Amino acid sequence: MKKMILAVAVLSAFATSASAQQAAASDHTFTGNVSLVSDYRFRGISQTFKKPAIQGGFDYSHSSGFYVGNWNSSISGVQYPDGGSIEMDLYGGYKFEVAPEVGIDVGLLKYYYPGARTGAGDKFDALELYVGASWKWLSAKYSRSIDDEYFGFTDARGSDYIELNANFEIMEKTVLGLHVGHQKFKRSGDFNYTDYKVGVTHDLGFASVGLAYVTTNADSASYTYTNGGGKSKDVSNGTVVLSLSKTF
Repeated sequence: MKKMILAVAVLSAFATSASAQQAAASDHTFTGNVSLVSDYRFRGISQTFKKPAIQGGFDYSHSSGFYVGNWNSSISGVQYPDGGSIEMDLYGGYKFEVAPEVGIDVGLLKYYYPGARTGAGDKFDALELYVGASWKWLSAKYSRSIDDEYFGFTDARGSDYIELNANFEIMEKTVLGLHVGHQKFKRSGDFNYTDYKVGVTHDLGFASVGLAYVTTNADSASYTYTNGGGKSKDVSNGTVVLSLSKTF
């Protein structure tokens, strides 16, 4: 009987210890993601000369609301010459609720394009401060440049991007997404534009598949690039984007 009581006590101690470890571990969340897309569209503009891209990153979040992460994508050397044909994003911020189902997200995001330079020798790097708000299926976000360098433009501090997003579950594991955003460049108004996106994402279990139509009202002349073979493309006009992604 004494041995049984001792065994129960030992098992209870192990169970209590395991529960405590799980409780402590629950404060920290690590996730990763990987995607294949038929065209990498950033704010409506193709970053891959209308070609496919591979993307991926990881995120850490704390139960207090603080988070940091990194996300990367292949990009086109036509649009980002002399670099490594990669975009690396580093970000961190804080999320919190101000009311039931009403969330606020504040943070910093650094866009880094290793080695890439414009024809004038300027970097494509950018640093944005952002604030977002969400309520159920609706969200809005405002991003503002806090550095003079901004995606190849100089003296561009104060350039900004504002967006509105809505995501509805239209059937089990299937989400309809709607997006509209407006990009404004300080002292480079010819490049300003509004972008639109309508898409559907379905969770297959092992991965998610997406289909979206993306377009902008950008000036074609401002967003047409020519590769070394003499082929020109307007990277701002409408297209259908297919995606396959996995979060783990």
